[in-house]
This record gives sequence, structure tokens and C-alpha cells, in this order.
Amino acid sequence: MSAALFENRKLLIVTKHGKEAVLAPKLEKALGVRCIAASSFDTDTLGTFSGETERPGDALTVLRTKCRSGMQLEGYDLALASEGSFGAHPTIFFATADEELLMLIDTKNNLEITSRVISLETNFNATVIHNRSELEKFLELCKFPSHAVLLKKSPYDCTDMVKGIHDHSTLYEVYERLKDKEGAVYIETDMRAIHNPSRMHVIGQAADKLIEKIASCCPECACPGFGMTSATAGLPCAACGHPTKSTLYHTYCCQKCLHAEKKWYPRGIIKEEPEYCDLCNP
Repeated sequence: MSAALFENRKLLIVTKHGKEAVLAPKLEKALGVRCIAASSFDTDTLGTFSGETERPGDALTVLRTKCRSGMQLEGYDLALASEGSFGAHPTIFFATADEELLMLIDTKNNLEITSRVISLETNFNATVIHNRSELEKFLELCKFPSHAVLLKKSPYDCTDMVKGIHDHSTLYEVYERLKDKEGAVYIETDMRAIHNPSRMHVIGQAADKLIEKIASCCPECACPGFGMTSATAGLPCAACGHPTKSTLYHTYCCQKCLHAEKKWYPRGIIKEEPEYCDLCNP
């Protein structure tokens, strides 16, 4: 059923930053759609990484707004958008992560299907630099020039900011100009997808996950997008049998008929090691 729902339809990819380059080939091959990049809706109005515009709500809310605004402006009934977030990894201390969300909305069939990937594959970084030595050290860490950077006066001052810098001559010219005025310069990795190959790769992984979820159909009504909605902890300790914080089962639910199933032991083990037990290893 999943392939038949989307085959030969036009899919609007709501993006301003070239994400269709990685998304379109995957979606066209898997779903039989024809992808078209949005031309009317400015996604930067819903937040920018560089700080000019705050994101008006959580990522899922912004994704819905992107999809529905794009569809309304350009006259489509099938749309997809992505939203990225960068910061500390939720479980690996001191590690930086890229969280990418994808959402497909099909108003013809009243469907909303999402996927999520959290990856350590990111160059996300920012700092204040005072000299060329600090500048060169940062550039080496952030994979410049294949990955762009932006320069501005301070983390919260976007006046005179220059984004999308990929070459040394522009970089040094902007750096010297801002440093002469301010005494120091704020440098940040440019996280817009078209300027950041690492992020683009993670968006591709999120697309693979979305395609996999679309292919998962409800066993009761055959609606696509039968996916995990929650994880329940309680995997018992192998030594004492006490419930641990490790996942015992995932709950899968259909958004159409609300059929739900529990999928036990998602990690393929029925007992947890005592080192992860709060009683055996407090």
C-alpha cells in the first residue's frame, strides 16, 4: 500500500538550502515521486542557525509549519521538510551531536510521517578568536574550506556578519576588518546544509530512515508509517533481576486505526549487565 499512495505524485521539498540534492534521489527511487524544491516559502523566517531569527517553537512544530506553508503557497498536497538541531549529545557526555528530523505530510491521505537521527558526525563549533593562530586552529577542527564558516562581532550581534565563507582570501579579509573594529572576532561553523557536507550526509541518513518507516505498514489497516512511538525501560538485571533503565520494549502505533504493538527486547538481549543496574552498581 505504501508505494501506491505516493507513486507518480509530485513531492514538494520545502528548503532554501539545497537539501533536495541529497533528498530527491533517495525519495524518487524509493517512493516513485517527482521531487520539486520549494521556490516561494522562505524557511529562514522560521529560524536561522546564525542567530538573526529565533526558532518559533519546537522542531516538530516548525516542521509542520514548513510543510503546510509550502504546500499552501505552491499548491501541493504532498510535502517534506527537515529541521536540524546542534548541541550536546543526549547520552554521550562531552560529545557534540547533530539531530536531524524529517517530516512528510500527505494532506490527500491525511498522513504525517517523521524520522529522527542523532549523529556524532558533525563539525558544529564556535568560539571567540583573538589572533591568526587561534583562527587557524579553529579552521583545522571545523574542516574548512569544504565546510563553510561565518564571522561576526559577537555571539549575539549579527550586524556586519558574513556567512558562507569557503575561501581563505574572503576569510582573512573579513577577519581583519572585524578584528580592527572589535579587537576580537566570533567564528562559527555555518550549519546550513548546502554549506556543510557533514550535515548533508546526516540528512541523507534521516531520509533512509523515513523511507524505511514509510515501508513499514500497519498489520491491521496497511497504512504506511507504522513506527515506534515510545520506549519503555525495565530490562531486568542479569544478576539480581531488578528492573534497569535499559529499554525493555518499544511501542509501535498506527496513526490511522491506532492499532498498537509492543516489540520486546529491541537490543536482542533479555537481561542487562549488572554494571548498568542501580542496585548492583549504585
